[in-house]
Amino acid sequence: MKLRVVKVGTSLLRERPGATTADAIERLASSLAKSIHNGDRVVLVTSGAVGLGCQRLGMPHRPTSVAGLQAAAAIGQGHLMSLYEKALSHRSIPVAQVLLTRSDLADRRSYHNASATLHQLLQWGVLPVVNENDTVSSAELRFGDNDTLSALVAAAVGADELILLTDVDRLYTADPRSDSAATPITDVLHPSEIAELEEGAGDGGRWGTGGMTTKLAAARIATASGITVHLGDGRNPEGLRQILLGGRGGTVFHPHPEPLGNRKSWLVHALQPTGSLSIDSGACRAVTQRGASLLLVGITAVEGQFSVNQAVRVLDPDGLEIARGLTSIDSEQLVFRLNQASKPRTIGGSPVVIHRDAMVLITPTIRQPAS
Repeated sequence: MKLRVVKVGTSLLRERPGATTADAIERLASSLAKSIHNGDRVVLVTSGAVGLGCQRLGMPHRPTSVAGLQAAAAIGQGHLMSLYEKALSHRSIPVAQVLLTRSDLADRRSYHNASATLHQLLQWGVLPVVNENDTVSSAELRFGDNDTLSALVAAAVGADELILLTDVDRLYTADPRSDSAATPITDVLHPSEIAELEEGAGDGGRWGTGGMTTKLAAARIATASGITVHLGDGRNPEGLRQILLGGRGGTVFHPHPEPLGNRKSWLVHALQPTGSLSIDSGACRAVTQRGASLLLVGITAVEGQFSVNQAVRVLDPDGLEIARGLTSIDSEQLVFRLNQASKPRTIGGSPVVIHRDAMVLITPTIRQPAS
């Protein structure tokens, strides 16, 4: 029995000649129901609310304003859930709508609550249908069609696998739709390979137009948490069924050899840092080599405005992020204390700014681009 998170994007649910959104959801429901009846637990992360809202209004194009997109999502969300409810109810599987925002996952208590709710639904044999709460948050527009959300959900529930369904059969060395020399990539074995692929995709020259950049980011987050990621062809119903039966996707991202724990995964991936602390070489050695807490005496500069218990980046003397953690002193107090030149700061009496239990070291393979 496995716990899987399946993510389906807008492109796979979009109505097209000869195939409605209801048809696509019906095929998806058939595969998911068989897996659940076999004893697996499944969480579905779905997009499509904005598209269905536009469809309901007869709009030829998606709105360009945030207000327009959120209004379209408000119209489409109920219809989307009704389609999932209809497709799964006659297969004796109840569904539950779970709407999340980035702030729900950024707060530790809310993160635990979301995780507990999802686990309870799974215990009851319910299929949680998760979506970004687009009516109150514009975060999905930055996440990239819920890919990041699916990885954060997979980490929150401790999933064994994350299945990213897309409109290509696998990852390629280049976009196969425009480059005939593109060759398939069947396995990504090490996190350093994901970093290299993200670097190549970041300029939009390889996979940017196909949405592969966001899927690589999702793979980075999930594999760092010890989760296997399958990139599967969502256009082919048989492809998902085979993965759910224990097969593999067109490209498999293998878990990090030293995965982060749940708390550290939350610190690194769910939180959006609100500032940064530059530290000297002595503090850098203490933090990275001795597992020490970060003391005020080792801080050389403070950037940004943040409150107590907010996430900040810790930067070495070269400006490279080496850690991330929750600060016990707000930015105003930190700046004030650093400017007290008349009072020498000694290690013995220096207050703890980030406790080692609230800090995680950042390796190059899990480092995120600055936001």
